[in-house]
Amino acid sequence: MRRERLDKMNVVPFIDIVLVLLVIVLATASFVQNKSIKIDLPAASSKKSEEKKSIVISIDKEGKYFYDKEPLSLAQIEARLSKLDPKKDIVSLHTDKLTPFDYFVKVIDVMKSKGIENISIVTKQ
Repeated sequence: MRRERLDKMNVVPFIDIVLVLLVIVLATASFVQNKSIKIDLPAASSKKSEEKKSIVISIDKEGKYFYDKEPLSLAQIEARLSKLDPKKDIVSLHTDKLTPFDYFVKVIDVMKSKGIENISIVTKQ
């Protein structure tokens, strides 16, 4: 039985390691997000102002609802949300971390039933 000389380098394990590292880099790169993109918008002579309302709905840890810092019941919040333009207006939802999840879901259901499209859930980094 003849033995082969080992003067050649086997590159198959090296290729395997490089491919695994490539997969890891590509998987983690998809989760990297830009914090903000600074854009200097061009000016136009015919400027149409779009009135957008930014509404803040807050829920404290006891489950009390606030509509722009005014304490209201869920039914009152629902009535006020029905007066908003569901496509233009922005609703920000602030919730205490100790708030039961049920209160959060109730507010989301009300916003969904009113057709509000621009919802932001505010968290702390």
